Amino acid sequence: MFRALPSAETWAHTVNDYKLTKGAIVRKVFEIGGVIAAVVLIVVGAGALYTGVQARGTVHDSLAQENIVGSPDMTPAAIKAEAKQAGLDVSKISFPTLSVANKDINTGERAHAFAGYMRVHTLEATGGLTYAEMPRYATADGKGTNDPAQAVQVNGQPQSNGARDIWVTSTALQTALQSSYMADGLSLFAIFTGIALLLTGIGFGIIVIGGVLRNRELGFGFHSKREQAPVSATPAVQS
Repeated sequence: MFRALPSAETWAHTVNDYKLTKGAIVRKVFEIGGVIAAVVLIVVGAGALYTGVQARGTVHDSLAQENIVGSPDMTPAAIKAEAKQAGLDVSKISFPTLSVANKDINTGERAHAFAGYMRVHTLEATGGLTYAEMPRYATADGKGTNDPAQAVQVNGQPQSNGARDIWVTSTALQTALQSSYMADGLSLFAIFTGIALLLTGIGFGIIVIGGVLRNRELGFGFHSKREQAPVSATPAVQS
């Protein structure tokens, strides 16, 4: 005997139930994934924020421990006038724009400015010459030379150019200050990144927990509820 085939209406309901069940599963997967993503964003954001705050505090504390104070001439106007008086070509020098005169150097921004003033002071001491432009050895006339035989001899050895040594020491201090400036900037970037990730994670979590993925009408207000149209089978005509 042959079993009767399901009617068209039964098939339609079965297909619709399958689609609804599959859609619910997919939405549930997306919902769980959204929760996990929100938690990850919040955790990473909090970690970045904490690290940034800690790093920024460390930079400021480290600078404060050195007890560095800007000299009275460390203002843009004063240092430029001083460089002109020393005979330097001011058109070729990059002058700081932040005044740190008589101020504690305890922030990255002030450290950056102080390093700039130090470089101008060093150029004044070397006559406007950089390390690569200065001769290696000292001479009696003060001009210096790269020939060891013409240099001032100390215990049988040519005396090094003192101005070059000043440049090396100054450059080392400037590098340390610029490193603090860079670390301060990176810590600030980490703080802003952490805040952005936190807000994104919290917002994403609210969307997911609020059920937008569960109920499409909350996410797309212009959609109306889908109504299942009944499917009727056409009765067979008997002769």
